[in-house]
Amino acid sequence: MTNAPWITDEAGILAVLLSVLALIFWLDQHPIAGRFFKVIPALIFCYFIPTTLTTFGVIPAESALYGWVKAWLLPASLLLLILALDLPAIIRLGPKAIIMMLAGTLGVVVGGPIALLICRDFLPADAWRGMSALCGSWIGGGANFIALGQMAEASEKMIAIMVIPDVFVANVWMAVLLFAAGHQETIDRWTGANTSAIDDLKKRMTEFQERVRRVPTLADLMMILALGLGGSWLSWRLSGYLPEISTAAYGTLVSGSTWKYLLVTTLGITLSFTPLRNLEGAGASKIGSVMIYLLIACIGASASFDKLRENAWFIVAAVIWMCCHVTILLIVARVIRAPIFFVAIGSQANIGGAASAPVVASAFHPALAPVGALLAIVGYVMGTYAGVVCMKVMQRIGESG
Repeated sequence: MTNAPWITDEAGILAVLLSVLALIFWLDQHPIAGRFFKVIPALIFCYFIPTTLTTFGVIPAESALYGWVKAWLLPASLLLLILALDLPAIIRLGPKAIIMMLAGTLGVVVGGPIALLICRDFLPADAWRGMSALCGSWIGGGANFIALGQMAEASEKMIAIMVIPDVFVANVWMAVLLFAAGHQETIDRWTGANTSAIDDLKKRMTEFQERVRRVPTLADLMMILALGLGGSWLSWRLSGYLPEISTAAYGTLVSGSTWKYLLVTTLGITLSFTPLRNLEGAGASKIGSVMIYLLIACIGASASFDKLRENAWFIVAAVIWMCCHVTILLIVARVIRAPIFFVAIGSQANIGGAASAPVVASAFHPALAPVGALLAIVGYVMGTYAGVVCMKVMQRIGESG
């Protein structure tokens, strides 16, 4: 491993990541190499090859490019994926998606105290403060990470430490979900889940794509890019005029970032009722998917296997915590016969928030990305309330130890 990455400029990093993605998808289409990707989905390599490149010092773990892709291409991809939205079909998905999201929230609230109980003898006395911040991240995202950390009066050093288990454990779990997306039919057959509503949505989406499919013109491609990036910018600008919603007791409930994702989702839903929906036939969702895959590569590149050796007990605690979250999800899914998609999106709406829930949802099918976006917004609002409950329990455990 080298201390100084070989490639540090944004253009070079972008070239490396795009080259990795191009190679992966070329191999995926290869008649011989493609057989391998039927076992291990290509998405896994889109994620972990950049992580490996970071670990070996080819590209850096921190770059302005990663932040730019998340800030601008993620909202743009959401708009393009939502553009062909079939809202009635999404409504017909029923309550199972919400139930699984709430089960995921419960898993985080229960898992934190359990992890602290098991590991507190190996953690510093103020570990509960940092784990409170992590709880906020795992029920809503970065804004709740800061909000819960401030409420727990976690030090800057403790906040910095908690970023490590947050990034690694959450990202490894995301990789597991991406793997599951490649085997969803097998998993659902094994569990006996009822996938009729999801299958109906996929079928309606496929039929619509076939009906409007055409060879894209230069005007089509320009329009798609203008809608995606223009909608992303417009949502960012408008979010700056909307008030941050917070309370003295619970801190920030709806931040500027939350407004941005809410606005771009609303814009996409609105445009889905206009003739612009037909841009799906010219490849709107494919361009949105390119942006999503680049985001996955950037998320992978921002991690490094080197840091696993540091702060090992916090990582152990986070793994135990995640196992509790997953266990409750699987129990509830078994009881209500929820498809693996609802398990994945119910988890990621909590653990990853709007930054990754649509990514995981679109890995199952591009038509499902709006489900991830909408549930993630609900997770933002719930995150602080549920996080406070978890924080108070962990505080009692930490101070009694």
